[in-house]
Amino acid sequence: MKIDKITGKKIINPGGRDGPLTEAHQEMRVAHRDDLEWENLRYEGQFTKMMFHPTSEDRTIPNAGVVRYEKGSTHPLHSHYFAQIWYFLSGTFRINGAEYSAGTMIFHPDPHFEYKLETIEAGEILYVQYVGPTTGEGPIYDGRFNVKKRRPLEEESAEI
Repeated sequence: MKIDKITGKKIINPGGRDGPLTEAHQEMRVAHRDDLEWENLRYEGQFTKMMFHPTSEDRTIPNAGVVRYEKGSTHPLHSHYFAQIWYFLSGTFRINGAEYSAGTMIFHPDPHFEYKLETIEAGEILYVQYVGPTTGEGPIYDGRFNVKKRRPLEEESAEI
């Protein structure tokens, strides 16, 4: 009997070509954005379809999905302890004096801060936020990506 050195589980399919290598190996998860309704992001003029997000059962699932920005929407300078990647699908955005549009990718290591973002032309950004490899802190979904009622900007934390 061989044991996988990473999972500590018995190898049930040597080479992993006829099924999962061990019982710990999980299959892919699939979501389609058209199956979801737009939800409020915590900032005015911003909406989300987070196709994956952390749950109380599994806090390691990333926040992953699309954020839609209406022209003129912004978010202020703020900080996070998780890591994230943005991929610009459409629109034009100003961040720290530079303009970014479709095809641009931004990587935010952990911990990081984000400059003020201004939406010049309405658009969408694919977000993938994940547990910071150095901080061990995960992204927050509840109360940020599924806001029922937005709070005034001055009441929003700049620290998460």
